[in-house]
Formats: sequence, structure tokens, C-alpha cells
Amino acid sequence: MKRNSRLSLALHTLSHMAGDPSRVRTSADIAEHAGTNPVVVRRVLGRLRKAGLLTSEKGHSGGWRLAQAPEDITLADVYLALDERLVTGGDSDEAPACSVEKALHKRVTGVLEDVEQRLIQRLSETSISEVRGN
Repeated sequence: MKRNSRLSLALHTLSHMAGDPSRVRTSADIAEHAGTNPVVVRRVLGRLRKAGLLTSEKGHSGGWRLAQAPEDITLADVYLALDERLVTGGDSDEAPACSVEKALHKRVTGVLEDVEQRLIQRLSETSISEVRGN
């Protein structure tokens, strides 16, 4: 998995958080550890907060912490929260004029949708705590 992807950053961060779920972590600390910018961290973790996987607290002693037990957060939860998909949603307004292109698009889209569903199913079988080894 690429180190600069949102999914990689989210899984890496949540796995560390699983080691000490009550500890509050700042965006700056997470960014330094992950080798990225705090703004990137806040964008990614904001999506996880919106999905109910994290909470955040503002202020001097604020930061991020898990909103659920690590064993209750699956890799699929994280993947879906980030909305990173193999197949983009919606059809283009422009229908292919070529019948071969149209048939090819339909077939490939169907295959990718099937792969995506299998990926989500497999990701749902593993929790953050299992990745961590707890």
C-alpha cells in the first residue's frame, strides 16, 4: 500500500491509536510520525470523525482519539469512511457512440463493482485491533 494514500495514513494512525485508545493525539504529532502535513492529517481524520470512528477535542489539551473500541472498527469501516472507491459513482452524461466501447464499459464496470464488493467484504473481516496484534 502506498504510504501517501489517505487509506494508508488512516489505517496506520488508527492502528497506533489502538495501542492506547484513551490517549489524545494531536494532528501535528500524527503528521510528524507519518511524515506528512498536519492539514492532510486533519482532512483524513475529519472523514473518520464524520463516520463516527474518531472524536476530536479543540483547545490546548485537544486532539484525536478513538470513538469506538479498536476491536469494533474494521478495515472496511475505514475504507468506506474515506470514500475511496475502485469504481467512480454515476455514469457520464456522454454515452459512448461506439457499441463496442459501450459493451466494454458495461462489462469492466460490472467486474470492478464485483471486485469492490469482495474487497469490502474481506476488509470487514479484520479489525484495527487485529492489525495492531492486540
